[in-house]
Amino acid sequence: MTATDPALTALSQGWCALSLLHGRIEAHIERALQAGHGLSVREYSLLDVLSRQHEGEGGHLQMKQVADAVVLSQSATTRLVTRLEDRGLLERYLCPTDRRGIYTNVTAAGQKLLDEARPSNDAALREALDEAAANPDLAPLVRAVETLKAPVPA
Repeated sequence: MTATDPALTALSQGWCALSLLHGRIEAHIERALQAGHGLSVREYSLLDVLSRQHEGEGGHLQMKQVADAVVLSQSATTRLVTRLEDRGLLERYLCPTDRRGIYTNVTAAGQKLLDEARPSNDAALREALDEAAANPDLAPLVRAVETLKAPVPA
C-alpha cells in the first residue's frame, strides 16, 4: 500500500469524519455543561462513571478502571478526582479488604449536581447529533452512534 492508495485515503477520510463528529459533539456538550452547571465534559463523565458503582462484587472501580472509562491517563484522572474532591463532589476512602486500594465515591453534593446536569448533557448530545445528521458526510456516523449499545466492561 502506498500513501495515495484509495483504501488508505478512504480510511483517513473516515477517521477525519469520526474525529470531526466527536469534536463537534464534545464542544456542544461542553458549552451546555459549563454554562448551566460549571462542569466540563470530563468532570461530568467522571461523576457519571463513579455514580454507577455499587456495593456488590466488582462494584467499586480502581483508578485504572476509572481512567479507562473516562478515556484519560491515570495521572490525569487522579488530578481530575482531586479537583472534584476539593469542590466537595467526590470523596476517597481506603478499600476495606486491601488497605493499599483507594476508592472514590460521589458525595451527595456531587450526585445532586450530576442529577441536575444530566438533562443538559442529554439535550446537548441530542442537539449535536441532530445538527450533525444534517451533514451528509456525518449522517451515517450519527446513525451508527444512535444504534450502538454501551460496551461491556472487561
